[in-house]
Amino acid sequence: MKIKDIIEPLSLKIITGEEQLNREINDGYVGDLLSVVMGKAPENCVWITVQSHINIIAVATLADVGCIIVSEGFSIDEDAVEKAKTEDVVLLSSKESSYSIAKKLGQMGL
Repeated sequence: MKIKDIIEPLSLKIITGEEQLNREINDGYVGDLLSVVMGKAPENCVWITVQSHINIIAVATLADVGCIIVSEGFSIDEDAVEKAKTEDVVLLSSKESSYSIAKKLGQMGL
């Protein structure tokens, strides 16, 4: 499945990384404790979090996640958006809960 395949069904807003939407994703991870995400998030996954500061971009880069979905309608810090642009990180947002997003991804076969 490609990142672009989850945008419309999940009503996600694209914040950064439009040129990376053809990247393959093959797993999901829900987590807000960054040190745990660094050690446990699978490569090429969809990472769902309520964290919205610049450090999520560093974690996404280190863990090589496919994209980040900031859930619960949290506002994403501008410095995180700028860093995501320079690091080519796909940053998406949703008003839905992390659980709801994960459940829908599972129903989509991820």
